[in-house]
Amino acid sequence: MKKIILSTFFATTLAHAWVIDGVGEYQFDQLNSHVFVMHGPLQNPTKQNNGFINNPAIITGENGLILIDPGNSKSTGENILEEISKVSSKPIVAVFNTHVHGDHWLANHAIKDKYPDAKFYAHMNMIREAEYGEGDRWIQIFNDLTEGGMKDTLPVIPKYSINHADQLKIEGQTIVIHSPFPASHSSSDIMIEHKESKTLFTGDNVFNGRLGRFAGDSSMIDNIEVLKYAKDLNISYVVPGHGVSGSVQEAIDPYLTYLSVVKDEVTKGYEEDLADYEIKPFVNQKLSSHHNWSGYEEQLGRQINKMLLEIESRDM
Repeated sequence: MKKIILSTFFATTLAHAWVIDGVGEYQFDQLNSHVFVMHGPLQNPTKQNNGFINNPAIITGENGLILIDPGNSKSTGENILEEISKVSSKPIVAVFNTHVHGDHWLANHAIKDKYPDAKFYAHMNMIREAEYGEGDRWIQIFNDLTEGGMKDTLPVIPKYSINHADQLKIEGQTIVIHSPFPASHSSSDIMIEHKESKTLFTGDNVFNGRLGRFAGDSSMIDNIEVLKYAKDLNISYVVPGHGVSGSVQEAIDPYLTYLSVVKDEVTKGYEEDLADYEIKPFVNQKLSSHHNWSGYEEQLGRQINKMLLEIESRDM
């Protein structure tokens, strides 16, 4: 069984969940009157979980559903659709992908197969990168990690480009796009605000209970600024890219604390001309509350090095 503590916001109403043997049971939990979220595993992509690790979510509209980040493969998408059918019989009319990393969007294939008229939206950088081969690259990455779990999956690339401050009206629901910096977790990030329920879908700008990698096109420093920006929005509910949803305090603050401690301690170490491995013990001591996060041991040293490179670059 999935061992997580859900926020007091949640109501779990459905039986007969999607069972992943040896991993857990997954269904859509109701966050508020409009929003349902499936909280994926906190582990890395493996053969056992078939690469499913993110948080697919739906917003219920008047006559249709808005789906955010359906997952990593055609197979995952088919299971997501089965669980969605237990929540609502309405069709999916729109799909939003928060960024180009394949664990969030390669399940578009299954959605497109079942709902060919659905509109797929993403940041213009994601669309451009996917068109130049990132979709195929991510399929290969996940196929290797899952030992062949990406069978039959094709990259269905969003056609509708969106950017910071865009506002859309879909099935009576107001969607506002937030992408205030050129790069944070990636160079193709969007956060999606649902006005009616005061919910913010952050993509991988927020991790909760898990750490992920920062690739070359990311900025840990600007990720901090994005989180400060998000905290200033009029938001009641936050859905992270990975980990449990909740209030701003529950879902944003822990990751902001983590990134801020890394930045502060690395800045001190840089000023004292310390190497990344010399800085690590000071960071680790300050982050005792995060030691149980999935991926902490694997990612901490890498992220200290990444932060050090960013601080050095900005000091030049």
